[in-house]
Amino acid sequence: MKDVLGITLDKLLVSVNQSIYMVLVALLIGALIGIPLGILLVLTRKDGILKNSIVFFILNNVINIIRSVPFVILMIFIMPVTRALIGTIIGSTAAIVPLVCYSSPYLARLVENSLLEVDKGIIEAAEAMGATPMQLIWHFLLPEAMGSLILALTTGTIGLIGASAMAGALGGGGVGNLALTYGYQRMNTPLMIVTVAILVIFVQLIQSLGNHFSKEIRTHI
Repeated sequence: MKDVLGITLDKLLVSVNQSIYMVLVALLIGALIGIPLGILLVLTRKDGILKNSIVFFILNNVINIIRSVPFVILMIFIMPVTRALIGTIIGSTAAIVPLVCYSSPYLARLVENSLLEVDKGIIEAAEAMGATPMQLIWHFLLPEAMGSLILALTTGTIGLIGASAMAGALGGGGVGNLALTYGYQRMNTPLMIVTVAILVIFVQLIQSLGNHFSKEIRTHI
């Protein structure tokens, strides 16, 4: 392995584990923030059941502003926040902070789009039955949009894989750091090919799983 790629198998596995760690933790935290934000966007818009133009205006614009900033610039911009929270700006754990800042508004917009696909008639029927906003969300809106939401989370996860690779190139560790430090800077073409192949495999696997579960849920609705 070392003769071909210039690194040991253990180092490659450590980098892969770091990438998985960054993506999974950032996805979990980002989903915990992004999904409620997406729901709130739908509820507070002008035709929502909790119409609130002020809340919608603030959320909508904050999400748009954060999403308009390229991830590399965002990562550099919030380095003081990362240092304050983690104590360092280097390493996989530190990279999670900008990854969460990147994924949260991204997921919020994907969730919003998924929920807006729900038939308005279902919402109107739920309101006619006297459902409270919370009941409408949990028993009607989310179940109806579940197939689309899974695809949204799949897209968000794939976006995080790409962002984690960029984070690695800026000291976050993982496959991105491996590709830059031991691949590009050392003109190690075989290693760069392997790192790209790893990322492709990750993306294909996640997309396939997302498509499968989405199809299963849509079939049983």
